[in-house]
Amino acid sequence: MMILCIFLCAACYYDYRYSRIPNWLTFAAFAAGAAAALAGGGMASVLRYLGPVILVIAAFYPLFRLGTLGAGDVKLFGVCAGYLPGGKILMFLFFSMLFAAIISLVRIIRQPDPKERFLYFCAYIRDVAESGRWKLYFEDKQEQRRAGICLAGPILLSVLLYMGGLY
Repeated sequence: MMILCIFLCAACYYDYRYSRIPNWLTFAAFAAGAAAALAGGGMASVLRYLGPVILVIAAFYPLFRLGTLGAGDVKLFGVCAGYLPGGKILMFLFFSMLFAAIISLVRIIRQPDPKERFLYFCAYIRDVAESGRWKLYFEDKQEQRRAGICLAGPILLSVLLYMGGLY
């Protein structure tokens, strides 16, 4: 788990500095997890490692397609899920999203006009409901980047909670 924390710290650096998580970093974290699984229990362990990785990436992929999660965030969620025991993955995801929600709420409250962001969200939901089709939450890439939050930090915090025995 310590190697995962090192990768997550690097992911935080890139995510907060450049608003992206490089593919080489998520691949290195994935490879380290697969290598540890192979060393710890052979090919069967590698397959047990791959299952949660693939499942979490598949579950979060629609959120990426909607523009609500970045591709690096989706991959990072998947890689982290592979390191965790199966019974702890939902708690990991819950706490990661809880921390992200708290950060988002603080950012919304600190905006000059938080009502504007809330009205945008309501208009988005109404448009999706009326049209019957999903669309990108922010069509403008600049606005998407400005309004988005970096999820590497909440992911790291959730892993640290797990390592501390809080779930």
